[in-house]
This record gives sequence, structure tokens and C-alpha cells, in this order.
Amino acid sequence: MNQQAELPLPTFRYHRDPLASGSVAASVKKCKCCKCARGFIYTGPVYAEKDLDEALCPWCIADGSAAEKFEATFVDSEAFAEDAPVTAVKEIIERTPGFNAWQAEQWPSCCGEPAAFVTPAGIAEIRARFYQLEGSLMMFIVQQLGISGGAARQMLESLRRDQSPTVFVFKCHHCDTQPFYVDSL
Repeated sequence: MNQQAELPLPTFRYHRDPLASGSVAASVKKCKCCKCARGFIYTGPVYAEKDLDEALCPWCIADGSAAEKFEATFVDSEAFAEDAPVTAVKEIIERTPGFNAWQAEQWPSCCGEPAAFVTPAGIAEIRARFYQLEGSLMMFIVQQLGISGGAARQMLESLRRDQSPTVFVFKCHHCDTQPFYVDSL
């Protein structure tokens, strides 16, 4: 690693802790954009013609150089609500680490702006860190997925951070709401 490894990770308005969420990992790899080994590499999705899996550093994502150099995006532009502000969507798809979902990711909004991605979660993480979401998750399973009774409880208990199905938790920038969505294979 070179001296640049000592730099603090860049901050992202719409993905507050990509290291904790698993979208950035410690690595000795050199970034294909800046050619530096900075101690961390992006592990999330990259939409580009060139294969850039685990090949970009968070700094080149944050400053937009990876998006510009490789015409890359990090979140599918279809992941947002139609009324999401264009400037916010552009910042997220071009200068924010995405996250690995089982299918096409979704990026919910709250208070007129896309929320910040927090983490993938299973029932253990929900009960430990996001306990207020358990009731909303059960309502989602019953109302949106059409699963009820014991099967709904079974679905809730089957949620896993690293296996399908997974809850993707977000945080509103303006209120205490934590939007989420459930994704599975």
C-alpha cells in the first residue's frame, strides 16, 4: 500500500457507511481508475462496458472520476421513484457506492429526497438495531407479499443479511423514518 492508504474514507450523503454495509472492503488491490492501492476497494455493482468488479476505490467513486473515465454507474437509474430529484439521482448513480441486491436494487425516497442507504439486514439485525421496523416488515409481508398467518411469521424469521430474503434499510435525511425494501431470489 502507498501513503494514500492513510486518507480517511470519503463521505457519501446517500450511503453513510459503505464499509459497515459491505459495499467497501479493506484490500491491497490497486484501483483501475487512479492506479493507487489505497487500502480499500468497492465491492458493489458497477454498470459499465468494462469489467470493474472489485476494481475501484471509494475515492474515485466519490469524486466522479470512475464514472467519467469508464462511463460507469453504481446504482441502476431505474431504482428511483419517478419524482426523485434529478440532481440527487445523478449523485447516487455516479458518485455513491451502490449495494449488492438479489435482483434489481430499489432506492426509496422520503420527504421528497432519496433516503441514505444504511445496510442489508436479516431478522437478527432488525431485532438488534432496527427493532422499530419489525412491525412494518410484518405488515409488508402480509399486505405487499400476500403472505399471512404462520407463513408470514416464517418469512419474517427467514430474513438474512447475506442470504435471500434480505431487508435493505435506508434512513431519511429529514425525519426519523427508515424506509426499507425486501429482496429475494
